[in-house]
Amino acid sequence: MNAEFEEQLSDLTKQLQKSYRKHQHIQRVDEACLPSHERIVAVVEEIRQLLFPGYFGHKELTEENLQYHIGNLLARTGRELAEQIFNCLAKSPCLNCHKGVRSDPEADRIVGKFLAKLPDIRAALAMDADAFLDGDPAAKNHDEIIYCYPGFYAITIYRIAHELLALDVPLMPRIMSEHAHSITGADIHPGANIGERFFIDHATGVVIGETTKIGNNVKIYQGVTLGAKSFPKDAKGRVIKGTKRHPTIENNVTIYPNATILGGETVIGRGSTIGGNVYILESVAPNSLVIQESPELQVLQKPKGK
Repeated sequence: MNAEFEEQLSDLTKQLQKSYRKHQHIQRVDEACLPSHERIVAVVEEIRQLLFPGYFGHKELTEENLQYHIGNLLARTGRELAEQIFNCLAKSPCLNCHKGVRSDPEADRIVGKFLAKLPDIRAALAMDADAFLDGDPAAKNHDEIIYCYPGFYAITIYRIAHELLALDVPLMPRIMSEHAHSITGADIHPGANIGERFFIDHATGVVIGETTKIGNNVKIYQGVTLGAKSFPKDAKGRVIKGTKRHPTIENNVTIYPNATILGGETVIGRGSTIGGNVYILESVAPNSLVIQESPELQVLQKPKGK
């Protein structure tokens, strides 16, 4: 490394330090520890082992070794969750990190409540898996759905993240949901409320916003957007948070590919079918069929040599 390059690096170091002082809202010097994205993703996979024993991780389970395996996995998952939740909750410089402290009573309390929810999450996912099997003629069995289907993976991560968000854990639910988004192409905000027997076919391009409410026995296809129509702003032009921005989908609704449904006051009535490529900004009465008229197609003879 020559002297000129060393001088350049020294100058750049000073420039970056100046930038850190100027734009302090996008740096975390002398602030609390952040959770580890990689370790949270690893915890998700351990939770999936608890929810679907024999599918992931240790696959040679028997009635004789099941209790031992689950007990060890619960303990390991609980410790890792506690450490990452501790980092999510930390609001002051994390001096305890240097002392080996990785959890506190509040994190432990949250972990206990979350782990106690695993049987309920598993029951919900069992109904989701049934909905996939009943709704997709290509689905051969539950093994294929649990092991292979991106839509089912996205729903699994949603149901885990939703429970953590309900326990007021910051950051972690979004890390989980964005991981699922990157894997499946389905973007489900953990704040959405989704009922029983939910089925996403193909998953790619699905967007479900934070304040969406979805009832039971709802089926949606690829490319469906349940989004916001507009964002109300305050006197300073800043988006007002906490309002109902996304639609409500009632029980027994089917939404076909690339449909867009927007607005917090928009309600799709129970039993309705929404056709592909429609754009909806207003409520739809129960038992409606909403379709987009197909544009007129022309089939022409190609010129010779083309």
